[in-house]
Amino acid sequence: MFPPFSGLSASPPPCPPPGQFWEWCGRAEGAAAAAPVCQCVCPSLLHCLPPPPPRLLCPPRTAQPPDRKRRLSSSTVCNLQANFMNKNQKPVLTGQRFKTRKRDEKEKFEPTVFRDTIVQGLNEAGSDLEAIAKFLDATGSRLDYRRYADTLFDILVAGSMLAPGGTRIDDNDKTKMTNHCVFFADEDHDAIRNYAQVFNKLIRRYKYLEKAFEDEIKKLLLFLKAFTETEQTKLAMLSGILLANGTLPATILTSLFTDSIVKEGIAASFAVKLFKAWMAEKDANSVTSALRKANLDKRLLELFPANRQNVDHFAKYFTEAGLKELSDFLRVQQSLGTRKELQKELQERLSQECPIKEVVLYVKEEMKRNELPEPAVIGLLWTCVMNAVEWNKKEELVAEQALKHLKQYAPLLAVFSTQGQSELILLQKVQEYCYDNIHFMKAFQKIVVLFYKADVLSEEAILKWYKEAHVAKGKSVFLDQMKKFVEWLQNAEEESESEGEEN
Repeated sequence: MFPPFSGLSASPPPCPPPGQFWEWCGRAEGAAAAAPVCQCVCPSLLHCLPPPPPRLLCPPRTAQPPDRKRRLSSSTVCNLQANFMNKNQKPVLTGQRFKTRKRDEKEKFEPTVFRDTIVQGLNEAGSDLEAIAKFLDATGSRLDYRRYADTLFDILVAGSMLAPGGTRIDDNDKTKMTNHCVFFADEDHDAIRNYAQVFNKLIRRYKYLEKAFEDEIKKLLLFLKAFTETEQTKLAMLSGILLANGTLPATILTSLFTDSIVKEGIAASFAVKLFKAWMAEKDANSVTSALRKANLDKRLLELFPANRQNVDHFAKYFTEAGLKELSDFLRVQQSLGTRKELQKELQERLSQECPIKEVVLYVKEEMKRNELPEPAVIGLLWTCVMNAVEWNKKEELVAEQALKHLKQYAPLLAVFSTQGQSELILLQKVQEYCYDNIHFMKAFQKIVVLFYKADVLSEEAILKWYKEAHVAKGKSVFLDQMKKFVEWLQNAEEESESEGEEN
């Protein structure tokens, strides 16, 4: 039973009979089922009502007529289920907008637009190189120099964009060219130097252009056949000046070894003009040291065709062009290989203890055949003589061993130390050897005295070495050792002079 309804009375009225209740609350049974009855319920009878049926969330599905039913086969049902299970649904984000990163965005490559801007600016600046430098400095913040570096340098050197091979792309359209460039400058060293300053300022301001400019010059050297002789001269002067001040490395000269310009004789002619401009800014030592650093010192003969790649032709060509320093430098570099072979052969003969007369004849023949100067040979002889024996490890014994060994070969050294320069080189070699081998430090003075007595070294050479021709290695130690002997030489010289005056 439900609890009594507390809102109306404390005790409910008596319940009617079952038949009467249903007739009154719903529909009467039996014959009276069709007659409608009152739907109202007395409040006193609420506790007698059964609980209401649960409410459905969706209306009950009505049955379809038999003729409208669509039956699917079992195979179709299986396929649909498999497709549904295998399908990977991708997540979808609504309201999101994907933005491409700047680095992934592809800009259009428009060198012609860049060219028009640069040409217009150069034409407005005119022949004032200071204004051109300021324009290039300011424009770098607006234009992409890194991307259009080759176009920029093409315009600054040739006045317009260059096609592969060196021809001008805009040769027929004068509005897309400028006359304010290197090729239209005066063929004068000072004028080209002023243009070189423009390149220096630009590269100092935008350091990333340094490698691009190096590649540009290499490219222009490959295009030399497409340029006139005047343009080649101006480019050679510009390259020489920039090599002298360090803006360009000497490795750019490798482009001159290309067969196409070597066979035409363009490479050698261009190199002469370049080296002249270089040496006008610096000395010959600067040129030779840069070539040696770039490993080009032994490749200079490649500037000529194969049938002319010899030292004599190179020396004659460069000497007539006023570059004797470079021809001498090449002779020295080429003789290095000959010296190595000579040193190897000498070492073998000395190890076999060949007679000194045979060694002297062999060395003289090699000197004549390879045009080796005496100062170059004396250094080789000293090295071979000192390498021909295994020295004692004890310092107190090595001096005696050295004197005995050198006394044996003093006649050989005397034959090839007839010039003052040869004697000085021998003294310097002895000084360096004693410094590098610590056991010989105290033996230096004894070796010099031995050579003096054996007529290998003259009095004048020893005095000149003591005053000015010594090297820095162990200078204070060796000069202190030689002090008493030098004083004796000076006194002996004064005595001989006084005796000569008395006579």
